[in-house]
Amino acid sequence: MTSGEETSNNVMNVETVYHEVNSRNGWASFYQDIRSECESFQYTCNESKKPQNKNLNRYRDVAPYDHTRIILKRGVCDYIHANLIRVDHAERQYILTQGPLPNTISHFWLMIWEQNSRAILMLNKIIEKNQIKCHQYFPQDDIKPNLTFEDVSIKVDYISKKESSDYTIRTLRITDLESNDSREILHFHYTTWPDFGVPQRPTAFLRFLADVRKSGALDQNVGPSVVHCSAGIGRSGTFCLVDVCLVLIEKYGLNALDVRHELLEMRRSRMGLIQTPEQLCFSYAAIIQGAKQLPLDNMDINNETTHDEIIMTYDEMNNKSNHPLEKDDEPPPLPPPRGESLTRSMMADLSPDDSSSTDNVTDEYGGPPDKPLPSEPPNHIDLSTDTILSTSNTNCIGEQNSDDGVILDEALCNDAENSVLLNNSPSHSDAKEEVRRRKMEKNERLATQVREMKRKQKKTEEWQNFKRSLFNPITISLGIGLGGGIIAICYYLYMRS
Repeated sequence: MTSGEETSNNVMNVETVYHEVNSRNGWASFYQDIRSECESFQYTCNESKKPQNKNLNRYRDVAPYDHTRIILKRGVCDYIHANLIRVDHAERQYILTQGPLPNTISHFWLMIWEQNSRAILMLNKIIEKNQIKCHQYFPQDDIKPNLTFEDVSIKVDYISKKESSDYTIRTLRITDLESNDSREILHFHYTTWPDFGVPQRPTAFLRFLADVRKSGALDQNVGPSVVHCSAGIGRSGTFCLVDVCLVLIEKYGLNALDVRHELLEMRRSRMGLIQTPEQLCFSYAAIIQGAKQLPLDNMDINNETTHDEIIMTYDEMNNKSNHPLEKDDEPPPLPPPRGESLTRSMMADLSPDDSSSTDNVTDEYGGPPDKPLPSEPPNHIDLSTDTILSTSNTNCIGEQNSDDGVILDEALCNDAENSVLLNNSPSHSDAKEEVRRRKMEKNERLATQVREMKRKQKKTEEWQNFKRSLFNPITISLGIGLGGGIIAICYYLYMRS
């Protein structure tokens, strides 16, 4: 049997699974089965819950496992929100991490240096859905061509960039200021992949993957590439799963590829890889299409016949009139209620300068909960709604804006939650009624909490005013008394002389 026939047999196995799930509109239940199996994992996330590390995590419900976490060797802190994913039989390794926060950028670049990584794969934009999903951690030619991080003795310089319609490739130079050694880093920035979504078709994604492979950044003779989106599990997990599966198809043509098994094994290294049924569906489609283009290093992106074939096949798989994600015989359960996590939105009504009135909120919501984190993060529609306001320069889980205010779009949060409810309810009218009920309960709860926060703020202001009114006369009296005493002493001494 030839290599091409072997590859074809593997593709048919993957394609059979795809069409079987697609024919019964079963992507949601297929995805939920994977989530349920991962709930039995007993891996700990203790380091992420330590008080000194809580403000180094972007989201409360996504934490790095202890047994695969990256440990920093230099600096005052050895913790960074990142896991090493090793797939030995595919000869692949990746570091999956969250989008850097303002107070973790130096840790991020130190990790790049210490792990000998030659590429960063950024799969998100800085701002998505009117929220900051990742801090601007890399230098730009027209704004700030270099960055220096004194706390870890690392400097990063911009060299050049190459832009395409879907992604930008930057060349950067990282320098260790302690040894003056330096090396070039490639920054692959995919700019058209929506949060909690998928690329429109596999074509652009496969071109992106082909360019990453051609650079040698995924080879075994260099350190693991760093892959991140905002949380470092959804889009990042999709990229790694497709790459690994295409390697296995190319390497072991006679062996049947079990995509589900590969995903489960990768989830043993980092929780929650691939966040939605849609991302799982896309992964299968990209694997099928990519297998027809192997080896990807030789992919002819200008071949219009191949391009048309990919478009036609993917459109056939995802016919808009019968989209595999529109319905399901066993829909997954609704995401758990966010409850008090949404109380952060009420802080928008408070002055950003009044840090005294918000300190207790940071203490309560400034990090992962003290209870053990789940092995499978909650199936939120938008994890970015767990972004938390900052009440100091860097003491935050979420992202800061120029006013140190709240980065939580309540309307977007409500729309996302209501969308899930409508899509999963058996009756549209019942769903609308449930949406209205939830909105009323949420608004009432938030209004009560806002009133309580304003009451506390008012009491604080009254106490400050009372102290000023109390101590100002005393200060004046003491000043007059001391001044009079000094004059009297001087007069007495003068008369004696």
